[in-house]
Amino acid sequence: MLKFTDEQIVFQEVPGEVSLAFTIAGCPLGCKGCHSSYSWRADQGSALTPHYLQQRLDSYKGLINCVLFLGGEWQPDALIVLLELSRSANLNTCLYTGLDDVSPALKQRLTYLKTGRWRPERGGLDSPHTNQTFTDLRTGQCLNYLFLAQ
Repeated sequence: MLKFTDEQIVFQEVPGEVSLAFTIAGCPLGCKGCHSSYSWRADQGSALTPHYLQQRLDSYKGLINCVLFLGGEWQPDALIVLLELSRSANLNTCLYTGLDDVSPALKQRLTYLKTGRWRPERGGLDSPHTNQTFTDLRTGQCLNYLFLAQ
């Protein structure tokens, strides 16, 4: 079962989308300088069940167009259930992971995917030197340019 430490409505993490975002507890990567290091412990947070997610989707119906999971790929079966629920509500889906790639089973249920470990010396998606990649999986297009200051 996935647990989450934070739930927010966000506007910048997925360009052009209003996203319901969940920071998932228990990340095994432990990237140095992670802005969510408080969420690494798997025994904390609240259960992110399909029932809970459906309640949140119902309450935000017409106000959001994407569901973002900040982690969770380490429990793919649980995440797939939540992705399918989100997609069945006609919402886009996004996963932020520190991995370089995720399984095809996850990818086929995602609209967007952010990959790459946080490396302080390279910066995040708003840095032209980042090692991270934000991809629109419908087209395969890298959307990193949308995060850079114009």
